[in-house]
Amino acid sequence: MSRLSFAGARASARRGDAGAFRKASHILAGACAAIAALSLSACVSPGGQAPAAHHRPPPSRPAPSATAPSAAGPVYGEIAPPDRRVSHAAPPSPPPLDQVPVGDRAAAMGVRAGPAVSSLGIAPDEARAALAAFRLSCPSLMRRSDTSGLTRGDDWRPACAAAQSWRDDDARSFFARYFEAAVVGEGRTFITGYYEPEIRASREQRQGYDVPIYRRPADLIDVDLGLFAADLKGRKLRGQAKDGRLIPYPDRAAIEAGALAGRGLELAWAADPVEFFFLQVQGSGRLRLPDGRVMRIGYDSQNGRDYVGIGGWLRDRGVQPPGGLSMQGIMAYLRAQPDGGKSVMDVNKSFVFFRELTGAGPIGAMGLPVTGNISVAADPAFVPLGAPLFLSVDRPEVSGLWVAQDTGGAIKGANRFDTFWGAGEEARRIAGGMSARGQAWLLLPVGTVARLNGGGGGGASSRR
Repeated sequence: MSRLSFAGARASARRGDAGAFRKASHILAGACAAIAALSLSACVSPGGQAPAAHHRPPPSRPAPSATAPSAAGPVYGEIAPPDRRVSHAAPPSPPPLDQVPVGDRAAAMGVRAGPAVSSLGIAPDEARAALAAFRLSCPSLMRRSDTSGLTRGDDWRPACAAAQSWRDDDARSFFARYFEAAVVGEGRTFITGYYEPEIRASREQRQGYDVPIYRRPADLIDVDLGLFAADLKGRKLRGQAKDGRLIPYPDRAAIEAGALAGRGLELAWAADPVEFFFLQVQGSGRLRLPDGRVMRIGYDSQNGRDYVGIGGWLRDRGVQPPGGLSMQGIMAYLRAQPDGGKSVMDVNKSFVFFRELTGAGPIGAMGLPVTGNISVAADPAFVPLGAPLFLSVDRPEVSGLWVAQDTGGAIKGANRFDTFWGAGEEARRIAGGMSARGQAWLLLPVGTVARLNGGGGGGASSRR
């Protein structure tokens, strides 16, 4: 997942303020005895919808894929990724605000109109891929409740209806007709990158393959705090029940020390603990098996512990690896440590559980395949998942049109995005060193900005 995209790092539960969680702890203290009596049915969310994977793996192991992907690499979601080498002229930035807006969702921060979509300089290749990704997102856009407060399901119906038959070679006209650019808060954006890694692994433990990759344990419980208090709606915890109480699930160090051993949860065995650590950070990946075939795995849950980015942790302690704090530099630093980097990796107590994937992928937070060079992870409190957005930043390969189709545990706040670059060495290189800043515009159904600012009930008509 982005720096945490389809993964547990991406999927770690959003933390609320201390007061809310003190309240939650009091509520849960009384509720968990009842939960235990009810076989935990109130705590386990039906369907298990976590940000990057939505179903527990089946009890039996699926058959391995019969073929490996072609040398050219996968085409994510059957959408050909756009060429990001096209340069974009920077649209004018919005005027500065007298006061920096604050809020826990986009509608509370305020939304301003941006430049005309037709003036953004969207490249034809980006528009084509974004239109295809938007088509996939439409059913969810019209069905889901938009936690950002910006849109309603019906707002998306005209664009979604038109998208189904719109010609791909005229995709720029589609976005210009059915969307308007909007600035959330100041609109200043910070961008990172993620990719789908490939590591060596085996379905069975064997010499050289001794790092377990675990399925989701049956005793891992998702607690929806909104079921117990209205002001905790949207907040979740994970843990395990013991003696009628909900307690924290074992952390990374405990799991790696054998807390889950002997329970038959091993989905596969990785060859390299450092490579597997970073696959967990990404949240999804490809396992290259000893016979050359590929097994794809995706996020199925996370142990509920807070994600800690070890790059930031090293920086805060004045550690500057010779290769810098890029993913590649951190990997080299970990391998150079006497313990192979274990003590540093254990700082991140979050541990990700996986399931085997088949079909198109990897799968993002919407339950849909994400597309290299077009999908981004965003905070759904500030961006409707499925919405297009335009970035103008100081890294030219990032500037242009994207579609928000994923989330991440570290991707929080307004105008914070994590760009997905696909699989392979080039994707790894770009994502591992990605850090960009600039301006972001959401593309919302025409009329949305006026409605949000008291100018009418629009949001459902196209530009004519």
